[in-house]
Amino acid sequence: MKAVLMEGFGSIEVMKVGQIDTPSPKAGEVLVKVVATSINRPDLVQREGKYPPPPGDSEILGLEVAGTIAELGPGVSGWQVGDRVISLVGGGGYAEYAVAYASHLMRIPEALSFEEAACICESYITAFLNIFMIGEFKDGQTAILHGGGGGVNTAGLQLCKALAPNSKLIVTAHPSKIERVKQLGADLVIDYTTTPDFAEAVKEFTAKKGVDLILDHVGAKYLEPNMKSLGYKGKMVSIGVISGIKAELNLALMMVKRQQIIGSVLRSRPVPEKAEIVAEFTKRALPKFADRTIVPIIEKAFAIEDVKEAHRMMEEDKHFGKIVLRIS
Repeated sequence: MKAVLMEGFGSIEVMKVGQIDTPSPKAGEVLVKVVATSINRPDLVQREGKYPPPPGDSEILGLEVAGTIAELGPGVSGWQVGDRVISLVGGGGYAEYAVAYASHLMRIPEALSFEEAACICESYITAFLNIFMIGEFKDGQTAILHGGGGGVNTAGLQLCKALAPNSKLIVTAHPSKIERVKQLGADLVIDYTTTPDFAEAVKEFTAKKGVDLILDHVGAKYLEPNMKSLGYKGKMVSIGVISGIKAELNLALMMVKRQQIIGSVLRSRPVPEKAEIVAEFTKRALPKFADRTIVPIIEKAFAIEDVKEAHRMMEEDKHFGKIVLRIS
């Protein structure tokens, strides 16, 4: 099969399109003929040699697939060859065929194209898991979503507007993306290039109450303003550390305000745990895609042969929403 292969780790130049053996599904797995996948930031980190796949998963890049079932592994029921599906995968998405656990599959709603469907699993499930399942965000509450314009952030905005329509959303964003973030429904957009300490703006917006939830991928640099922005019994869910891993924490303030800091990852969770997350997402969120209340935002779709340009676009942060890679 055709796949994106890597000659070592490093820049985009280590990637090339080549041929590799097609994998075979084991018990409880299916083989998916991949039509499209998407580029996610962890792909870039893996390409650099800093984020290996979980043991037993494919070394090929790609954390999600959209396509049709080509083969059923032993013991798989409820699915048929030819079914249109999407799935999280631990690796292998940048290829013509990928193996996925049957328990991680979702049917592609008829209203969605394969390219749109390829945007769902990594970004929208990540946002749903951390905002609604772990963060327990409820309608009428207020949240901060950092990094306006990225895949997880735009997914979080859309999910909040669809599942918690009376919520208030504060987003930090680059000035080039502020207007588009506003169009998605953000109630307050803060330019992080001119306001790195956003706590005062949050304090004013919330009438000193602070927010109920913060979804953070920035890490050390934002810890202090995040904790100042977090209200009584508020939760901060940390899903990334792009600015560093060490910072000073005011434990007394956290104790008095009964705040919680929760670390979260998706890729390395056990298979049964991911299946539970997928099942909850299928029940609560997928219908919003079926009726097109939520439509995945695609900046650009690249052919697999142009994978280097797709990675370059993400590296240069020139995208809004998702970058799709067409496989077939």
